[in-house]
Amino acid sequence: MQRIVVFEQGGSADAKILGIRERGRDLRIERVVSIEACLPEVVDEAEDYLPDRLDADLVLDFLRHPDITQALALRCRDLGIPVVASGRRLQIEGLMCPPT
Repeated sequence: MQRIVVFEQGGSADAKILGIRERGRDLRIERVVSIEACLPEVVDEAEDYLPDRLDADLVLDFLRHPDITQALALRCRDLGIPVVASGRRLQIEGLMCPPT
């Protein structure tokens, strides 16, 4: 069973989460981290929006803020957890950015 942690802003992953729960074989969403705060254009301390602990086999990033996406990708790289962040243009080891 693959453990997935989903990061989202303002319900941006609701449909994807539902699809995984209904159709995902050997996939289990362990946690959904939803960032509901009104964010400034630039987030200097993006790590503050991430949980202290991250236990997952895969992270799905549906965040809208690029600073938090980058902080998440760097933390997951350091932990050896692959991240899928559709539509992003970052080049960080372990980050997969398929086109949307």
